Amino acid sequence: MTGLSIAKYSDTDATMWDTLVKASKNATFLLQRPYMDYHRHRFNDASLLLQRDGKTVALFAASRSAQTVTAHGGLTYGGMIMPFNGFDGSDAVEAMQLVTEHYRSEGVRSLVCKPVPTIYHLNPSDEETYALWRCGARLTGCGLSSAIDLNNSCRFNENSRRNCKKAAKNGVKTGADTAIDEFWKILTDTLNSRHGVNPVHSLEEISMLQGRFTDEIRLFSTRDAAGRMVAGTLMFFAGPVAHAQYIAASDEGRATGALPALFDHIIHYECTGRRYLDFGISTEQCGQILNEGLHHQKYGMGGRGVAYPTFTIDL
Repeated sequence: MTGLSIAKYSDTDATMWDTLVKASKNATFLLQRPYMDYHRHRFNDASLLLQRDGKTVALFAASRSAQTVTAHGGLTYGGMIMPFNGFDGSDAVEAMQLVTEHYRSEGVRSLVCKPVPTIYHLNPSDEETYALWRCGARLTGCGLSSAIDLNNSCRFNENSRRNCKKAAKNGVKTGADTAIDEFWKILTDTLNSRHGVNPVHSLEEISMLQGRFTDEIRLFSTRDAAGRMVAGTLMFFAGPVAHAQYIAASDEGRATGALPALFDHIIHYECTGRRYLDFGISTEQCGQILNEGLHHQKYGMGGRGVAYPTFTIDL
């Protein structure tokens, strides 16, 4: 259909933006403004509106740092947000050409795109990937995630099944939880001791986001016989996917098989209406390093590979 034009996003467009995100075929709640803007003081918004005859028909979620635009620098993914109808491959190519021309005219020298991974699409949405290639994009990174197809899942391996039995013998209880501060201590201690880093979100930030997205951001935990939390996962329910945004277990939790027991519960009781459970990436440095132990743990619970690609266009 084509005949597109481009405009910069402004705060006055927020309601319209969220309406289009909720009606799109490839976006999740992470691309709604109440989520995108929680860290706007750290990421300079550079999002665009794609318009036809004065009406916005698609979106481009991005942020800018110096001479680089990233779609999106503060999120796992971003880029082109497309409707179910009235926006085909030709439109995507024209839109990407307009996007690159716009940023080039503003002094940008590099456009980094992280499309929404395919398992999050409500309908096939690879027009963006094709448009990136047509505009000279290079594959410059690729994370490897692990996901379970809940309609055709693989069984837990022997070790994970054994851990589930061990957890049951130890009298652990799994289910929904509200003690985000208790989980955050386990998570922070685990990341500090094993990797020397902190969670991407602070406790204050994740509590704020959970308050804005109560149905989408939910905590699940494993507690021991004494009622102490020994493992947990903060799940993001995003379209067809239940995504484990954060996973952590204490030393006691690891010793008692708490995490396999927790995910066994989530798979069977908390994923109604979802197609996939995504454990998240097991890679670092744009995919150059695979944490094999973490990857094998997810594989043992039925996870199979999903690519999180990153493309770069030199402007």
